[in-house]
Amino acid sequence: MPDHAHHSDYSHRAIWNIAAPMMLSGISVPLLGFVDTAVMGHLGEAYWLGAVAAGSTIFTVLFMGMNFIRMGTTGLAAQAYGAGDNNLARTLLAQSAGIACLLALLLIALQAPLLEMALKLLSASSEVSAATREYFFIRIWAAPATLLNFAVLGWFLGMQNARAPLFITLVVNAINITLDLLFVPIWGAQIGGVAWATVIAEYAGLSLALILLRQELRKHQGQIISQALWRPAAYKKLLSINSNLLVRTMALMFTLAFVTAQGARYGEVILAANAVLLNFQMFLSYALDGIAHAAEALSGKALGSSNKEALRLVVKRTRDWSLVFAILFTASYALGGEAIINLITTISEVRLTAKEFLFWMIISPLISMWSFLYDGVFVGLTRSREMLNVMLLSAIGAFLPVWYLSTDWGNDGLWLAFISFMAARGIGMALYAKRIIASAMPV
Repeated sequence: MPDHAHHSDYSHRAIWNIAAPMMLSGISVPLLGFVDTAVMGHLGEAYWLGAVAAGSTIFTVLFMGMNFIRMGTTGLAAQAYGAGDNNLARTLLAQSAGIACLLALLLIALQAPLLEMALKLLSASSEVSAATREYFFIRIWAAPATLLNFAVLGWFLGMQNARAPLFITLVVNAINITLDLLFVPIWGAQIGGVAWATVIAEYAGLSLALILLRQELRKHQGQIISQALWRPAAYKKLLSINSNLLVRTMALMFTLAFVTAQGARYGEVILAANAVLLNFQMFLSYALDGIAHAAEALSGKALGSSNKEALRLVVKRTRDWSLVFAILFTASYALGGEAIINLITTISEVRLTAKEFLFWMIISPLISMWSFLYDGVFVGLTRSREMLNVMLLSAIGAFLPVWYLSTDWGNDGLWLAFISFMAARGIGMALYAKRIIASAMPV
């Protein structure tokens, strides 16, 4: 058994060595969304909020739809780390970076048709569409930096280094927030300023990532297996995992985009109110993902070092911590949710509407935590097929039917469908988990 397969490496302290930095960096991501929404929310017109919601949704689909680059890299790198195979770890990094560059170039080449298709699906008003176009054609140029950052962050996490992703993410979001406040309230740049802030911040983050990557590679001496970069067969496992994760992530993004698009059909005020409430969900998901990231890194390491008992410990301990934080989030949203809404926007009509539907965000943490947790475990074990199956069943078998049957309830029906979707994901993953953990490695 490799040296890093001992049970002490899977203690509560080991979990928090990864979870704490990832939670801090994760929280900064929706904080950025909060600032983006807030600077638009103080311009006085609801369509600015709608535009930043629509633009952010498009890039959530495009960029976060490519988040399979990070997830696939994390699981395989963690397993290589557990097995002590530095050559494989370096090769995976190079392969993932190559895939990231190719996908970024594809997004840039197809930017015009992608935007037209997105605007057609969103069915937003002419004012929202015009502002969204301005935002999109600027922010798309962040694609190379964003996708390369996915590959590098995933690799760092797989190598059990959560501090580097923390530094990179904090730098990106700190620069982004600073430039948001400089470009919009001070210079009056409106939505174009928000987009340029993001582009500049992403390239600053990539520059820092490359510096930290050079330092990390010195700790894991080895060489890239050059043949694995040019032979298509060498990408088979990575592409198999990534293709499942891509479809799975697109199903998730479809659901989030559907909430935004349907909100747009209910009018600009509902669209803006739902954008405000989605900040609650994103804040929750990025915070709990800190624990899920620990589950990714440690479950992958346990599998790589063939330590089945350690895998069971990882699942149990990360589950317990996820539940604690879900309870804290529910209490916080119940007690302070209205104050948070007031911070996000000064538009009284949007405030009142968001508060009307706040209940759904109060109950969300206790329902959503299960899918976040098991996503982490399944990523570490590179069980992407099961993740895909659950996501498709939840979207097609829960979200869409519940929405269809509750259309008479308007926006409440839309949020009921979303919560049902999250519940179905958690139940499906939990049902799979026991069998997967039992069969993940020999006894």
